[in-house]
Amino acid sequence: MATITTPSQLSDITKIERIGSHSHIRGLGLSAQLEVLPSSEGMVGQAQARKAAGLIIKMVEEGRIAGRAILMAGPVGSGKTAIAMGMAQSLGPDVPFTMLSGSEVFSLSMSKTEALTQAFRRSIGVRIKEESEVIEGEVVEIQVDRSLTGSTKTGKLTIKSTDMETVYDLGQKMIDQLTKEKVAAGDVITIDKGTGKISKVGRSFARARDYDAMGGDTKFVQCPDGELQKRREVTHTVSLHEIDVINSRTQGFLALFAGDTGEIKPELRDQINTKVGEWREEGKASIVPGVLFIDEVHMLDIECFSFLNRALENDLAPLVIMASNRGVTRIRGTKYKSPHGIPIDLLDRVLIISTKAYELSEIREIVSIRCEEEDVKLSDSALDTLANIGVETSLRYALQLISPAHLVALRRKATTVEVPDLVKVFQYFCDEKRSLEFVKEMGGKLMFDEEPIRENVPVDSAVPGGSPMQV
Repeated sequence: MATITTPSQLSDITKIERIGSHSHIRGLGLSAQLEVLPSSEGMVGQAQARKAAGLIIKMVEEGRIAGRAILMAGPVGSGKTAIAMGMAQSLGPDVPFTMLSGSEVFSLSMSKTEALTQAFRRSIGVRIKEESEVIEGEVVEIQVDRSLTGSTKTGKLTIKSTDMETVYDLGQKMIDQLTKEKVAAGDVITIDKGTGKISKVGRSFARARDYDAMGGDTKFVQCPDGELQKRREVTHTVSLHEIDVINSRTQGFLALFAGDTGEIKPELRDQINTKVGEWREEGKASIVPGVLFIDEVHMLDIECFSFLNRALENDLAPLVIMASNRGVTRIRGTKYKSPHGIPIDLLDRVLIISTKAYELSEIREIVSIRCEEEDVKLSDSALDTLANIGVETSLRYALQLISPAHLVALRRKATTVEVPDLVKVFQYFCDEKRSLEFVKEMGGKLMFDEEPIRENVPVDSAVPGGSPMQV
């Protein structure tokens, strides 16, 4: 009899992933020779900027560019954050990558310099090597004996390699771990003697024919040879900030989960730096310079920029990537103007990567990728219309219309979004230009609308006190 799977059962099986603004980015879209692929790994266009980012990634992997600064400058919606996300994906999980917005450093709980220091130390990894004793072998038999009341369990584990076979006594915790990992006879497992952690490596090739049907995730491995007890080198990668928190708070590593890190004394950091230096000399640890990405860097003030100047000269400094969409604007905390709102002395230290506005064909490709990511089907005419909307208004506005248009199409029981669906949502939601026209039409009826709006008045023309300059 055939088994029918209901939609509710399918929803339980399906892995649910949150779709974010840059969840379609898988990398920089470069070949092994750092040649730009037109559309790859979610990246489209910006060939020159992506190639420059690829060169930086290569130098980071070789440890040549720590303590440097990169500025990504370009107009709004030109892919600066997307390139940074692609760099994070290309570096892999072992290299620390910290994302920070310029406004995040202004907090009541800690000073600006402390917030930046913590971000710097989050971006420096320490790869610690240690030896541990493990028991590795194929499970022959598991016997579990319960007491009369059923409250306590004892048992025996028979485990073998190609050369020997041994029986181990099991306690309550080990039995619970074996049950949790769903270990059965024929599985190859490793047991860490120090922590008692049990890991299932796979299933022995000798048991490959025990079942007619196997799951897609079933992995077959050879039965281990030699001694059951072995010494194995284990590598852990932690950030300097995690070491700081563990040593500074009374609750130890639990402070990492609580988020209550607070101010950390410079003396403690100096002691940790000295200890890490000793580990490096002894060969127990190595430094992994990571990447700190500061978005909207023009939001930092002159004190933060002065701190960055000094911090980049430190021996334990990551690669700092900054992004800004401002032109010549006022440096926050001063009355002076500078390119991108960054002081000239800091600009002199950075390598600048420029991004340009996307063309129509590139916007069309990006919209197509986002539709695939959001599981929305657009007709060719609707795709062309949405690309034109992106050119006339902005790329971000066009991408935000995808989901509402999909819902409008579902209401008329259609699976494909057509042009009329886009027209409806275009009328429902205003872009920035139409919103500005609406404000003009209201003619001062909105609150605090004292002055008439003039075109091309720079937002940066504010006096140091923060009130808009009268125009």
